[in-house]
Amino acid sequence: MQTANATPPTCFRPGDHIVYPAHGVGRVMGVEKQAVAGLDLDVFVISFEQDKMTLRVPTAKARSCGMRPLASGAVVDKALLTLQGRARIKRTMWSRRAQEYEAKINSGDLVSIAEVVRDLFRASDQPEQSYSERQLYESALDRMARELAAVEKINRDEAIVKLAASLALKRSQNPPAIVAPAAEPAEAA
Repeated sequence: MQTANATPPTCFRPGDHIVYPAHGVGRVMGVEKQAVAGLDLDVFVISFEQDKMTLRVPTAKARSCGMRPLASGAVVDKALLTLQGRARIKRTMWSRRAQEYEAKINSGDLVSIAEVVRDLFRASDQPEQSYSERQLYESALDRMARELAAVEKINRDEAIVKLAASLALKRSQNPPAIVAPAAEPAEAA
């Protein structure tokens, strides 16, 4: 395992911040050559400081696995506007909604993550969240804060304050909307 100085075949360079859907924001540490199952592969070495984890992703599979550069300013602005929107809570079983929220968080899409934060946000004068709601909310908020911090070159705590300010604007605008679930096909008996 030695670090190669060759230019990787994609646009990610050592030192770049990237978003890996299942883990959030990481930093490309370099490109290595590794022998896997008798094949020589070039792999990105990605460090996730918050998780104290190192991930190796084949350079040829980086895009197909969802690895992407940090969101642009326009996407960040759209995500912050999403936080200010009206919460859309479906009238489906919690387990199904939790799966949908988890899928949005793991999609790596900043706007989808903002939707989860918006929908699960509870102000101090609202009913308490269940443990699983709180876990999903904190996971989404953390993912969003880490990307916002990396994009704006601020620390995570400052990003949380900025997100809280956007959520506070939401409170002054409108109450949550309850969305009826889409009709499911009837099962044949």
